[in-house]
Amino acid sequence: MATSSHTQESADIGSRLELFVDDFLIDSIGDGASLQLHRPERRQIVFETDAPWEGNACGYHSVFRDGPVCRLYYHGLHYRNCGAPAQALEDHPAYLCCAESDDGIHWRRPEVELSEFEGSRANNIILTPELVEEIGGDPAHTATFKDDNPDCPPDERYKTIIVGTKPRGLYVLKSGDGIRFSLMSRQPAITQGAFDSQNLAFWDPTLGMYREYHREFRDEVRGIMTSCSPDILQFPEPEWLTYTGCPEEQLYTNQVQPYYRAPHILMGFPMRYVDRGWSDPLLDLPGLEERLCRAASHPRYGTTVTDAVFMTSRDGSTFHRWPEAFIRPGPRRRDSWVYGDNFVFWGMVETRADTEDAPNELSLYAADGYWEGTCASVRRYAMRIDGFVSINAPRSGGEVLTRPLVFAGGNLALNLETSAAGSIRVELQDAEGDPIEGYRADDCPPILGDSLRHIVRWKDRGGDLRPLEGTPVRLRFLIRDADLYSLQFVPYEPEPGRPDLPSPDWLGTDHP
Repeated sequence: MATSSHTQESADIGSRLELFVDDFLIDSIGDGASLQLHRPERRQIVFETDAPWEGNACGYHSVFRDGPVCRLYYHGLHYRNCGAPAQALEDHPAYLCCAESDDGIHWRRPEVELSEFEGSRANNIILTPELVEEIGGDPAHTATFKDDNPDCPPDERYKTIIVGTKPRGLYVLKSGDGIRFSLMSRQPAITQGAFDSQNLAFWDPTLGMYREYHREFRDEVRGIMTSCSPDILQFPEPEWLTYTGCPEEQLYTNQVQPYYRAPHILMGFPMRYVDRGWSDPLLDLPGLEERLCRAASHPRYGTTVTDAVFMTSRDGSTFHRWPEAFIRPGPRRRDSWVYGDNFVFWGMVETRADTEDAPNELSLYAADGYWEGTCASVRRYAMRIDGFVSINAPRSGGEVLTRPLVFAGGNLALNLETSAAGSIRVELQDAEGDPIEGYRADDCPPILGDSLRHIVRWKDRGGDLRPLEGTPVRLRFLIRDADLYSLQFVPYEPEPGRPDLPSPDWLGTDHP
């Protein structure tokens, strides 16, 4: 085990959920344990942008749960400057469209009947260039969200951030129903930036202010800027994001959002832009004919590939970004390894698990087949709730010691997963690192199983932590062939009843 300096100040985490997505909680980690990034599982295509007013370049999606339904917003756009399949659909202006779902898996287009397309209003178009003409608005560059500011008026509950040119900047649209939007101000809220990406804003409940994130270039490198304001219509001069854990890279989007279960942690899922140049290996990738057609418009359309990365922040400005991909381009031999693919949508929703009797999982969504044929696909990706990063250790074992934590609650709940032979034990120590009587590692029966909320118990103390509430304590985790994703101190619950167990002679000896 790496030696702890025991010099860290205590962190008052109260009863909030804490994820191991960074080293905020950790004093020392070693003896085989490590922070491990987890990738979502590629699932089914849940939606295709195959309506005549959509196309193969639909993108900049926003998704969120709104009461009983999930809402999806995206621009309808088509590019014909590629291969023959794309020529089957005519060009059209960019539109902002919407879709909805009851379960996050099966999506439908509501007929909102707001705008006419080819003589009919039976479509899901909610914004056209004409509707935002006074600001030179571009429906192809938008982000839509539900404003959680408790002081937000009902008729402004839904907002769309949109790029405009009169003058150039980011403007805010409002809506009371998420369908009919109108301009909030003729003046842009943000003016410094390139804005040629999905630029977004949202209410941060931890900060008690609005945050915005947008595209800018620095030394010809695509990057992200941010600022905060109590007024969504007026932001101060933005600053550049800074990163730990990775080299400088081109980030096409940002997709920053408060994690809905722990909003003090901001998560981003940028699309990483990588121009590999022409080479024999590049020519071996899927879709060579399409790649060469796109390159006729600009070389980078043929030589660039994109994937998704993962980053988190606790202050909104400095992010820990993993250098490894969160979503790789994947094994498909068509509609893959394309510039614009693996674009993770802004937002996530809980959905039912594919496995029977399993708890809900998180669904994220990303684009497949961007800029090919006449439509793009929306693919669902699934992962464990809180399961972005874990403290992982092999069967040989590993240990982690936290900084001193001040908590509120009476039980400790862990999101964990072990093998049949694996286990996790928990020891409580005082701020100086001395084990607390009754809460030593040897007092904690080895925990096994797979649970989003396992209550830790010790032999003589049960799960009762009320005597330690408000006192700085360290948590020492002894992990074998297991993953620990998150922890939370929760209100005390009485000890559950237990059945009488067989004699120890029946239990055998092959246990951790």
